[in-house]
Amino acid sequence: MDIMAQSFPRKLALAEPLATIEEPDFELIELLFFAYRDFVGEPDRLLEKHGFGRAHHRVLHFVNRHEGLTVAELLEILEITKQSLARVLKDLVSGEFIEQRAGTEDRRQRRLHLTPRGKALAEALLGMQGRRIARAIEKADPASRAVIARFLSELIDPERPKPAVSETP
Repeated sequence: MDIMAQSFPRKLALAEPLATIEEPDFELIELLFFAYRDFVGEPDRLLEKHGFGRAHHRVLHFVNRHEGLTVAELLEILEITKQSLARVLKDLVSGEFIEQRAGTEDRRQRRLHLTPRGKALAEALLGMQGRRIARAIEKADPASRAVIARFLSELIDPERPKPAVSETP
């Protein structure tokens, strides 16, 4: 199941009725649909070769960005159930993409680390998406990056708490 889809029913209940919105910006709405499709399409094809999906991609991404984060921190970032994360981690651990290590201060903690194989896959996925973003910003004008970042930030639910991710394992 797609991680992002899990919050859809909650969002739907909070959505403003169309009648109170002046005229929806169909062009931007459709551009976001198509941009997302292509942003995840190339990585999806690479992940598929390993039998993985977008949930695996998200785990690889955040473990790559925050090496040594705990399972609890990852659950908070992804906002998924322990069972969903357990299935994805099982795949990534058995495929030797991620390894779990006990915490140095608290041995009960499970800290997540990429193996060399996991690092290679995470970097390949990041490269695909990074090149796409760099190309788009370059064509939009590099000075517009701050406006684009602000726009994307404003699409995120303001009620959503920012996950706490430790900077150092």
